[in-house]
Formats: sequence, C-alpha cells, structure tokens
Amino acid sequence: MDGRLRNMTAVYISRGEEMLLLYRVGSRVVPPSYCGVGGHFERDELNDARACALRELYEETGLREADLIGFRMRYGCMRLKNGEIRQNYYFFAELAPQAALPDGCAEGRLEWVKYGDLLKKEMPHTAYYVIKHYLETGRYTDCLYAGAATQDGLTFTALTEF
Repeated sequence: MDGRLRNMTAVYISRGEEMLLLYRVGSRVVPPSYCGVGGHFERDELNDARACALRELYEETGLREADLIGFRMRYGCMRLKNGEIRQNYYFFAELAPQAALPDGCAEGRLEWVKYGDLLKKEMPHTAYYVIKHYLETGRYTDCLYAGAATQDGLTFTALTEF
C-alpha cells in the first residue's frame, strides 16, 4: 500500500418507498452496476464531500439541493481495493414534491427502484452494504455511520462527537 487515495461521493434519493439508482456504464472504477448518483472529488472539493455530492448530483441529474428534503451525509466508508484506499461518502435525501428528473443521464440510466427490490440489483461491494444497512437501520436514525469494508460486508459504527 503506497498511500494512494480515491475519494468519491454518492447520493441516494428516495421518493416514498422507492430509491433512485443510476445504472452506471463506462466508469473508471466499477464495472456496469447500480449505484447512487455521484463521482470523484475535484481538487477544490477534497475537504468538502457535500460540495462534491451536490456538483455531481447537478451534473448527472440537473437536481439542486433545493429539489431535495433532508440532504445530508449518512455514511463514510473505506475499502482497500487495487492498492488504493477508496473513501466513499454517502448522502441521502427525499425528492421534494416539485422536483422533476431529466429524461436521461450521460453516465447511464436513472431508475426508481422499490425498497424491497434494491438488494436484488448488482451493486459495487461497499454500496450494497451501505444500502442494506440503511434499509435495516440507517433510515430509522439520524446517525452518521463510519464503515470499514471486509470481504464479508462492512463493519459499521455510529460516529459521535467528543
């Protein structure tokens, strides 16, 4: 391990009992799969995951923070993959009633998926376990969770300020 880092964000938007997923194709990092809207940090965003998430959200969907309710980071996860530490910051929100999604997305296909069908979709390792934890626990709390990836999933802990 030579200290290389890859910082990324993902935004998951709910509408009732459905979540917006992006079937991403042509990624530099993951094979075609379902994930949240998001991407890599720009240099000026390295200490601001929120700025990265909002920029990526706008670039990929045309949505702005005003189109969302309760937008906030809920998970920060780390995984060692291909000799680099991948740091993923996951944001969740509800779609505001007045918001409208575009017809298409240059990064892939946007799709509303029922909560009960989310874990049936092919997802990157870390994203799968974040969504699993969110459905079972995270959506019922206000906690910010830290996750460390293992071959068997993610180990989560709720972060507290002290």
